[in-house]
Amino acid sequence: MSEKEFSKNNNIGIKFWAEDDRPREKLMSKGRSVLSDAELVAILIGSGNRNESAVELSKRILASVGNNINKLGQLSLSDLMKFHGIGEAKAISIIAALELGRRRKTISDNKAAKIESSQSAYDQLYPYLADLDHEQFYTILLNRSNTVIDVVKISQGGVTGTVADAKLIFKAAVEKLASGIILAHNHPSGNLKPSQADITLTRKLKEAGLLLDINVLDHIIVANDAYFSFSDQGMM
Repeated sequence: MSEKEFSKNNNIGIKFWAEDDRPREKLMSKGRSVLSDAELVAILIGSGNRNESAVELSKRILASVGNNINKLGQLSLSDLMKFHGIGEAKAISIIAALELGRRRKTISDNKAAKIESSQSAYDQLYPYLADLDHEQFYTILLNRSNTVIDVVKISQGGVTGTVADAKLIFKAAVEKLASGIILAHNHPSGNLKPSQADITLTRKLKEAGLLLDINVLDHIIVANDAYFSFSDQGMM
């Protein structure tokens, strides 16, 4: 029987594992890149429960979301606390760590991003709209060469919708002297199909932009790890 199996069968804590099997020591000796997702989560929670080590508990949590870190980031405090051994403090640690990771992605490089396709627009928007349990509406403001001037949050709403005020959308664009904009919102349900309200709003904003000499280039709907582009579908 291996030491890890012995630990599992006898409820012995991580401190009795071989050093290579202990995530903190493994990180210090071999670097963070060699740790599995479960080992990283185990470091966050520190300990497991009477029947599971921190690593085993972390594996079970990850398995519940298909081992998808993005979906882990969508779990609420109460979702995490359903797992035996995860109290409020541990759940908060997991949520805070994943939120820091999400915010890190929003920090722009010194060189401004240039939007050359719906994929590059999605890549720009993903850090803002991923992992949300409610709808938010954003615009990407662009100059004449389609370089990003700013990414602006317009509104947020509930699970099923948010209000996108045309006056606020174009106010932000006019103030930043944008030549073009890309509209964007998320669907927490995971459904990529645009609603009739989405289609009507896009058409309305496209027409308004023509009057202001601001080109509405696309409308991106973000849902989980995928997106829908009005432009790609010939709907602009």
